[in-house]
Amino acid sequence: MIYPLVLWIALALLPSMQSSQPASAKRGQVQFSQSCGFCHGRDATGTTEGPDLMRSSLVRHDDNGNLIGPVIREGRPSKGMPAVGLNEAQIADVVAFLKWQLDETSRANPSDPHELSLQRLLTGSAGAGKSFFNGAGECSHCHSPSGDLAGIAKKYAPADLQAHFLYPPDIPKTATITTRGGKELTGELVYHDPFSIAIKDHDGWYRSWPSSDVKFQIHDPLAAHLKLLHQYTEADVHNLFAYLETLK
Repeated sequence: MIYPLVLWIALALLPSMQSSQPASAKRGQVQFSQSCGFCHGRDATGTTEGPDLMRSSLVRHDDNGNLIGPVIREGRPSKGMPAVGLNEAQIADVVAFLKWQLDETSRANPSDPHELSLQRLLTGSAGAGKSFFNGAGECSHCHSPSGDLAGIAKKYAPADLQAHFLYPPDIPKTATITTRGGKELTGELVYHDPFSIAIKDHDGWYRSWPSSDVKFQIHDPLAAHLKLLHQYTEADVHNLFAYLETLK
């Protein structure tokens, strides 16, 4: 009876057949490792330098590169991510790899992703994280556990919480302009180079000046976060995450 044996072999091979990697994804994996792996990890699950892309809503909602492609081409300068010089074929391969890796991650972790992420990430000391928050990290200069961070551990899934404090959402820069006549205007910074500066004021008006004609102060709400990205140790990240997880 050869048929049962053939059926048994086919069933035994089914998992590996399901997870076989398309050629485009294989090329994309090599390209991703070379161009993106330093920050996002070789398997795209993140490092202290870059977020876990398997938890990224952008990656999950991407349709044939419509969301991932622009990020690769243009970068995210406000978050410290430069543009990556890949051609369209290379970008398509990276997208194929990320989609394949996303499917593999979902297949390998069919249980509650919230609990799996928490087990994986909750390896630090909440006490040490609190000390970092109030001390070396200077987080308490802008944030309060009883104010803007109250209940934050309930608001975000574990991996999302870590990504949120490492790479917070874009917040526009503001600028205060002082004219030669002493008038002050404050608004969202729209443009700035060595020769000119422009803001959108509170009434929605676009205003610009030659940089040499005014005094100005630029406020970047994310400057402290970007600075910390170059200072965090792996222990700091895990400890701070453990502390934020206590803020329920």
